[in-house]
Amino acid sequence: MTDAYFIGIDVGTQGARVAVFDARGAQLAAHEEVFALSAISRQEQDARLWWNSCYHSLQQVCNELSAIIDLSLIKSIGVTSTSGTIIPMGQGDQPLYPAIMYSDGRSVEEAITCKEAAINAGAEGYIAFNASSGLPKMLWFLRNHPDKITRLKRFIHASDFITGTLSGNFGVTDYTNVLKSGYDLHNYRWPDYITASSGIRREWLQDVVPSGTPIGTLKKEWAKDFGLPESVVITAGITDGCASQIASGAVNPGDWNTTIGTTLVVKGVTQEEIQDPGGAIYCHRHPEGFWMPGGASNTGADWVSSRFGGADLAALSEAAAALVPGQQLAWPLMQKGERFPFIAPHAVGFAPEGLSDEVLFTAYMEGVAYIERYAFDRIRKLSGEPVTQVFSAGGASNSETWLQIRSNVLNTPVRKMKNVSGAAGAAIIAASRTWFSNIREAAAQMVHPEKIMLPEPSLVTAYDTSYEAFIKLLKEKKYINE
Repeated sequence: MTDAYFIGIDVGTQGARVAVFDARGAQLAAHEEVFALSAISRQEQDARLWWNSCYHSLQQVCNELSAIIDLSLIKSIGVTSTSGTIIPMGQGDQPLYPAIMYSDGRSVEEAITCKEAAINAGAEGYIAFNASSGLPKMLWFLRNHPDKITRLKRFIHASDFITGTLSGNFGVTDYTNVLKSGYDLHNYRWPDYITASSGIRREWLQDVVPSGTPIGTLKKEWAKDFGLPESVVITAGITDGCASQIASGAVNPGDWNTTIGTTLVVKGVTQEEIQDPGGAIYCHRHPEGFWMPGGASNTGADWVSSRFGGADLAALSEAAAALVPGQQLAWPLMQKGERFPFIAPHAVGFAPEGLSDEVLFTAYMEGVAYIERYAFDRIRKLSGEPVTQVFSAGGASNSETWLQIRSNVLNTPVRKMKNVSGAAGAAIIAASRTWFSNIREAAAQMVHPEKIMLPEPSLVTAYDTSYEAFIKLLKEKKYINE
């Protein structure tokens, strides 16, 4: 048994999860509460309901753990939540308006205004503002609720509401949350164009620190309710995508994480910021000053349920293992348009007609692997830095055959990790500056692989040929222009 424990909280669109981990990354307890999802809740949610769910879950896990560990050994709490969600806060640090969700599309015009202002000012870093970005939501609130401006104290991000409620400090946020709010991650300041042209005041914008930085301790009332010491440190939060990356172990330069769920999301660590002229890649700031570039594709594993729903996936995967390398080229893009690793709004998926389920299943797994490889090829080209290892998460990682295909296509070891939940990432962040020296040390101790796939030399060469044919086909279709 270790002598330190850490709590990770993950507040998502549809629920809140609280989990407790020890210093070796073992999960001791977890509890989750679900939010009802509706058309309205995709636009706005009451952040106080988030806290109620977190409160009940914290009570549950602490009551459960009190019988098996000394709760005084819980050292810190970290929080992750959605990126781009904004909460206008009033006096007394109470919400002045519901949380404006990242998925709320009402701020399209404000996004255009923010993007033009950033470009005209020659702003460094993130300028690709859209309706899911935080800064346009602040501007939307000011334009649509001018009657509330005199009572506005500050804008905060989703995870900040929970860290603020726990500690009483709502005035601090982290590097990852402020990316889409326009913060200058090169010079570590709020750029002048934000306050010069939008009507947003500097006093409404939070101070910014690296994720995992201690920002306070647990308020006395909560310590009493949960049976925890008041010395429990509350740390600056992190966005959900970055939390999953941290949980995967991809925290060192050259490390990359690919999550294949409904979509394929690639995130990694580089020494220098990646400048992508095409706009498909954007960069967060690593807690230690490195860069965390990434992108999200429309290609993923959604084809498994839509095309093979109800099928015996284990049997198909076993059949595919005997068919690799496949002889057919297919791209399982289930919607029109691709956004990463290239932008092609007109792109549509394809597959030869008349294929058996086994052959099509194999070709689709390979097609996703080719898209993943193109992402890494492009990342290497733009960054000039190596991709040393790939950590894997998401439902696709449950297929050993698919993991092996990807390792062969990438010619890189692929590591499936044990726990890549947002709550695990939040707990690692919580431990990174309270128990360990930094995030890399914390991840080295708390993240462990479940399975490692190594490339098979005899198949790597064959896949090189198929990959080149796949990319050539995409270029012929005018999906890739480089």
